[in-house]
Amino acid sequence: MTAPVLVLVDHTEAGAVRAPVRELLTLARGLAGSSGVHAAWAVDGVDPSAEVVAELAALGATHVHRVVADADLHLSAVLAEALGSLLDATGAGLLLTVSSFENKEVAARLAVSTGAGVVTDADGLALVDGRYVASKTVFAGTWTTSCAVTAPLAIVTVKPNSVQPSTVDGVVPQVGEHVATVSDKARRVTLVERTERPASGRPDLGSASIVVAGGRGTEGDFSVVEELADVLGGAVGATRVATDEGWIGHDAQIGQTGVTIAPRLYVGVGVSGAVHHRGGMQASGTIVAVNSDPDAPIFEIADFGVVGDLFTVLPQAVAEIRRLKG
Repeated sequence: MTAPVLVLVDHTEAGAVRAPVRELLTLARGLAGSSGVHAAWAVDGVDPSAEVVAELAALGATHVHRVVADADLHLSAVLAEALGSLLDATGAGLLLTVSSFENKEVAARLAVSTGAGVVTDADGLALVDGRYVASKTVFAGTWTTSCAVTAPLAIVTVKPNSVQPSTVDGVVPQVGEHVATVSDKARRVTLVERTERPASGRPDLGSASIVVAGGRGTEGDFSVVEELADVLGGAVGATRVATDEGWIGHDAQIGQTGVTIAPRLYVGVGVSGAVHHRGGMQASGTIVAVNSDPDAPIFEIADFGVVGDLFTVLPQAVAEIRRLKG
């Protein structure tokens, strides 16, 4: 018999559901069956609107929980305890979250307090013989593994662009409030100030379906990278050397020590393809590389490669894309 599935609904400061959550709810529908999909909305200053509740219902959420606490839910320790109490209240056997730095920290705290089995950066999940089995790539994308959770509770963080979202008709969710009282231990950290990152108009790097990344070959000039990303409607990423040199912010770094991405299209511009960068992008659907060095390691994993000067190739590509768009 299947158990309810709890999905953490990441949302923007404006109260919009983040795109990867749609994938989680689609995935949860197939795992929960008749047990129901429970959506957890952390009320951290933003309430879910009627339009948001309708969107969650269309994605299969049978229950929408407004999670409130007597401490700041922006703090991972507080959110972990609040979700733990909601897991107990719903009887859910699985918690799904978007794979992000913040959610991985919450997952780790929950695992310590509940004894749950955790799988991070999963790109698939199935129920096999009563156990949740997650698929994920490891060792810089060179191995594909299946990880079975043997604990009674499973927590899985799923990489964006792993599931094709779909909707259903006829679901009328129960909307309620879950009040969590957190421990003094969770209050040891005090949030003094939050500064929202300036909006770039581009999609979030971690969840973008198209990413254009620049490396050492840009020599610090990311203008052509940004122009290609904008014409494609994608996000801008970078290698570690580019961020270390200060050419672009560290939040754009892709790799084992940066953001792990799995877009449908990745374009590497002046990127050599070092192993630590490949570990963060090798799960991309289609990989395109532009590099002046024909022996660059990135060409070993690229689906399409262009050997040439990026400052010549990219403007031509941008012009052609704009022509095709009319």
